[in-house]
Amino acid sequence: MAKKKAVKNKLSLPLLEELKTLDKSFMNSESGWETPVYLEQNMVHKFRSYQSDALRYFHYSQASETFQYRNIKHVLFNMATGSGKTDVMAGLILYMYQELGYQNFLFIVNTNSVLNKTIDNLTNPQSPKYLYQPTIEIDGERIRIERVKIFPRVQSKNTIYIKLSSVQMVTTDIFTQSENSMGKDDYARHRIAILGDEAHHYSASTKLSDKQKEYEQSWEKAIDIILNARDDNRLLEFTATIDLENKNIYEKYKDKVLYRYALDQFILDRYSKNVKRIQSGNSDEENMLSVVLLSEFRRRYALELYHTQIKPVIMFKSQKINASNEANQKFNELIETLTPETVRGFLERQKALKSEDESETLSIAFDYYRKNEEELPQIVREIKREFSSNRIINANDSDRGAGMLEKGQYEALNTLESPANLYRVVFAVAKLTEGWDVLNLYDIVRISNFKDTKGDKKTTMAEAQLIGRGARYNPFKLDGERSYQRRFDENSNATPSLVLETLHYHTINEPQYLKNLVEALDEMNLPSGEDTKNPLLDVLVKPSFKRTNVWKNGKIYYNQTIVVSDSYYDGLDKYGVDNQSDIVIKWRFASQEVEYKDNIVQEDYTDTHQIPVQLDERFLNKAMNRLSFFHFNHLKQFLPNLTSREEFYGENWLNVSGRALYATVPMTFMRKDLTADEKLEILELYLQEVALKIKSGYNKAKGTNNFIGYPIKEYISDYRKRKPNYDTGKMMLDGKPQTVDRYVIDDASFVYDSAIINMTEKQLVDRILERIGELREQYDDVYLIRMDENMHRESAKNEVLKLHQFEAHPQVVRLEGFQPDFILYLKNAEYFMQVFIEPKGGNLLEREQWKEDLLQYINENEGELVFEDEVADVKIKGLKFYTMNDGRGTMKQLAQVALDKEFEGLSVI
Repeated sequence: MAKKKAVKNKLSLPLLEELKTLDKSFMNSESGWETPVYLEQNMVHKFRSYQSDALRYFHYSQASETFQYRNIKHVLFNMATGSGKTDVMAGLILYMYQELGYQNFLFIVNTNSVLNKTIDNLTNPQSPKYLYQPTIEIDGERIRIERVKIFPRVQSKNTIYIKLSSVQMVTTDIFTQSENSMGKDDYARHRIAILGDEAHHYSASTKLSDKQKEYEQSWEKAIDIILNARDDNRLLEFTATIDLENKNIYEKYKDKVLYRYALDQFILDRYSKNVKRIQSGNSDEENMLSVVLLSEFRRRYALELYHTQIKPVIMFKSQKINASNEANQKFNELIETLTPETVRGFLERQKALKSEDESETLSIAFDYYRKNEEELPQIVREIKREFSSNRIINANDSDRGAGMLEKGQYEALNTLESPANLYRVVFAVAKLTEGWDVLNLYDIVRISNFKDTKGDKKTTMAEAQLIGRGARYNPFKLDGERSYQRRFDENSNATPSLVLETLHYHTINEPQYLKNLVEALDEMNLPSGEDTKNPLLDVLVKPSFKRTNVWKNGKIYYNQTIVVSDSYYDGLDKYGVDNQSDIVIKWRFASQEVEYKDNIVQEDYTDTHQIPVQLDERFLNKAMNRLSFFHFNHLKQFLPNLTSREEFYGENWLNVSGRALYATVPMTFMRKDLTADEKLEILELYLQEVALKIKSGYNKAKGTNNFIGYPIKEYISDYRKRKPNYDTGKMMLDGKPQTVDRYVIDDASFVYDSAIINMTEKQLVDRILERIGELREQYDDVYLIRMDENMHRESAKNEVLKLHQFEAHPQVVRLEGFQPDFILYLKNAEYFMQVFIEPKGGNLLEREQWKEDLLQYINENEGELVFEDEVADVKIKGLKFYTMNDGRGTMKQLAQVALDKEFEGLSVI
């Protein structure tokens, strides 16, 4: 008899659980705390909701009365790769300076690549990676950030000191006191906050059962010495991976984990690329040509369809340096000898090899080249230019990275998104595992000539972690706008566009290796799947339902929304635009350096100054004419009180005469060097920023208690949807994997012929349909309607079929509204009842609590509901979230709402 797979017990994390409870409690002394305005104003990036949550939880740990006698001095932020941990660090530095009085910050990490990147992030205003505004100002005081090797004995006012060092160097300094180094006494002089990145490396001693000998001069011991040098020293650790299954690690961190944001949630929230695997039995050379054609298709597709420039990067991953160098040589030979005939022959061979499980993405890309066969000579010329040897980085050294840094390739690797960076290909072994945050990596290719093609667990886990890093989203421009979340939907007809938001991992088709890789991806909880044909499926309204009176005359009800009065928008300040201060635009230009075998464009961010950009009305008119958003008829849609373009130049709006425009440029660039076209470009950069703020700041609507009836026959319709083909990513739900499948549902009370739903939704449907007999004892009409947003995805109907908050003072204000997944339609001779039901996974309960609060508010305030149409009696009800196995008693609540009694034999698990 096969052994039953053990289900892991959920590990208790007392501090995190206490903070979650505190966050909901009315007794929380800090319940009204919001991210301070000075943080929002001084950061380059706007904090995402989960980043704000992390900051708020830390604030609770330091300021709430609950913790005032506990001295919470060591905490861990467990956040997914790519989720912006460094942004959180940067925010915490300003917070601890302003709120807690810390001036000294020690940043430590175990790799030079992460260290160098963070130096730019936190201390180099000339870097495009710098996370603060060029000028940091709090309460009218200008704050200076100074990078130091030793914290000064006498500390200057309005100064933040940051020491950035490898943990190895800090440990050496602690245990071998030397001149110009910091020992224990130096860390005791002033309060210090330690920011420990990639913190899973700092517990090697803890992992050992007999660890005392290892601990004596370990990184871990050095960090403990610094932390305990003063009672008010703080240690804030950050990692995407923490092995809580190790009992010693769990004991160390169980009361220190302050915030968690898992990788699967990060991907589910659309902040990353999708991840797909392309499995091939082709040779390395054929895989290389395949991925080059796919990469070029991405670039050309973005340009031809959306008029946007992207530069997709390919990474070839090997296990050994000699294998990587050999692959690099093969690739160079492939590109040098490439001809249109080579491409035609390859496409013909691929066409002959077509099968049901072929890659959908490669099929689309290859079809593009077949349809444009007459352009192949030009396409091949562009490929030979784009993938020439001087646009390839070989990041392999035998001297632990020194050679790469000497060649200037570290900077190139970390600025791959820059328009001035021409590199398209990276060959690497293991240098780019931590700290590499390139956004435009779209293809990772596993070179097959590994000694062990099956891949041991360590190898496949390293590859899975690399895939996780490569999944960072590329915020390319679309219709002149950038987004930091995926914009295309898998359930639309925009399948080719998904290539712009998908990372592909190209791998060999070796069963044992694939099994190991899938297990590694699953262990990381990284949702991915094989890139195969995945057609849209039809979900149809049953003909039997269309013959009913409910279909012909029935309605479903949602509350009406009203927008904030247009009279409010009387100036740009109401849109979050500062129209009083002078404008400073960081304008970088490229200087081109050409050598015999080189054509590398480099950007110099050091030694800059500001020069005034003198403009007159001609420039403004031309810039606004070139940017379609500022055409008056379009602008008027967002600025309803605006009467003319001339008024837009006035004091309440752009305030052209009241402030100056400056450009930050290299020292060698002078005011006289600015051409008219360059002035126009700088002005357009500023206007694009203004446009984004106007669009995000306008048209805020709020719900009302007025419910509108929408005819079922007009709003319940056939639709099409894909079944997700992810085979990894646990999407954990009460210990059980969350999968989505298509289910045929014959019961006449379910209005569709099938449903593409997850396990929780399927269980809810089954439990309701089991109770149809009992419901029919009281109601003549009983129908369960699946409200899938795919019904009207591209239609205005999708917007009206949403519930919106209409509470006077909700604890959490959310204006966007939502569509509960199910409606239970109940009607008898006396009244009609509509019950909103929302199934929810355990990992989403806290995040989406506001939805359940709204559903319960409807029940508790039924007397406030107003119905515009003349109806005899309408009752709108909402249920608490349904979770797996109904642990919250949702079915019991349904029985009370619908029947005023319990269902027969109902048991709550």
